[in-house]
Amino acid sequence: MTSGFNRRQALVGAALTGTAALGGHPARAAPTGATLAPRPPMGWNSWNSFATTITEAQARETAAIMRDKLLPFGYDVFTVDIQWYEPAASSYEYNADPVPSLDAYGRVIPAPNRFPSSRDGSGFTKLAADIHAMGMKFGIHVMRGIPRLAVKKNLPILGTRYRAADIADPNSVCSWNPDMYGVDMTKPGAQAYYDSIFRLYASWGVDFVKMDDMSRPYDAHAPEIEAAHRAIVNSGRPIVLSLSPGETPVIRGDHVRRHAQMWRISDDFWDEWPMLAAQFTRLENWTPYRRPGAWPDADMLPLGRLALGKRDTKFTPDEQRTLMTLWSIARSPLIMGGDLRHLDAATLALLTNRAVLAVNQASTDNQPHFIADGTRIWSARPEGAPRDRYLALFNTTDTPKEVGIPFRDLGLSGEVAVTDLWSGATLGRQRDRFARTLPAHGAGLYRLTP
Repeated sequence: MTSGFNRRQALVGAALTGTAALGGHPARAAPTGATLAPRPPMGWNSWNSFATTITEAQARETAAIMRDKLLPFGYDVFTVDIQWYEPAASSYEYNADPVPSLDAYGRVIPAPNRFPSSRDGSGFTKLAADIHAMGMKFGIHVMRGIPRLAVKKNLPILGTRYRAADIADPNSVCSWNPDMYGVDMTKPGAQAYYDSIFRLYASWGVDFVKMDDMSRPYDAHAPEIEAAHRAIVNSGRPIVLSLSPGETPVIRGDHVRRHAQMWRISDDFWDEWPMLAAQFTRLENWTPYRRPGAWPDADMLPLGRLALGKRDTKFTPDEQRTLMTLWSIARSPLIMGGDLRHLDAATLALLTNRAVLAVNQASTDNQPHFIADGTRIWSARPEGAPRDRYLALFNTTDTPKEVGIPFRDLGLSGEVAVTDLWSGATLGRQRDRFARTLPAHGAGLYRLTP
């Protein structure tokens, strides 16, 4: 059995050498003291393609495609997004008066009409086990707080004499989702509630939790962020915690990276150029807080077929390459959002370029360089080759533009051999400076070798 961490190491080696990575099964436990998410997580999430509506049959079909097409390249986290507990979920809109499936202790459980393997009360246990058998990790989305229905019924908090109404804060509500009330962490029983839900997820075999409504306003929700972190530790299972949505304030960088492995730096990211252009500044600002086990998250990759199958991505091919180049050089998690049942050859090639993925998974000293208006430039050092440099050039204008940088700004001098990582082409030896004319909204990614 190969752990998820070791498989990711195999990916990195394969990306650097051009050989195929070997698959394997994720470990059920992490070594004592091991860093969760030592490299940016890679995977798939259901939101961009299924909204609130994904069913077990769709999840299993998609997971099988992911295993065959993406897992060999390191994409190993399969996540069921929002409202898997809502029997009547039907779109990107939320029912005004939801009736989520709950257990006797006020904890959401999979809606049995959508996830029939849960009808025996085992929750996601069977689906998670089958995802694990495919060699992948299983993730779920949850909302901050306690279900409003649990408060209405005043259900008990597992292992305590307290009830839902004792810990709920009805004034702490999500502005866009009606499912939950916040939890008042000053109340007895509050931590016990969070402990109970994460122990439930751990018993199902959950490896990854995307927890929503956590960052706005950040300081008001910080006690529940800390509670979720403690609950994961108390659960005894190594569960990666992903906080959503943004914008997490940069001044809280030290706090968020102590309590989560990844956190959103923007609101929901979709396939519109202004949204992509805005991510450059956000990723630049978060550079000081990026480290193994702590990843600023620029959000899912809205590529391929999207929005309940109604359309394909609006990003042009050049913008798609810019997206993957920026996420890779800035080491944002790579979470595919498009419908894998309609995965086309061009999108698959974009997601599975081993040399590009190595930049995301195996680089250090990732940093922006500020050269000129209408351009963005990043560099990094490849792991194991500190004299080399990765270089990402971006043209953020609406017309073709030359983008370049002097080698001295990268700590290089003399002649340097250049390889185009997207095409694999050798561009010969360059002296003193490297530049390329890029299309509008276009990008290039290169390896420089002295």
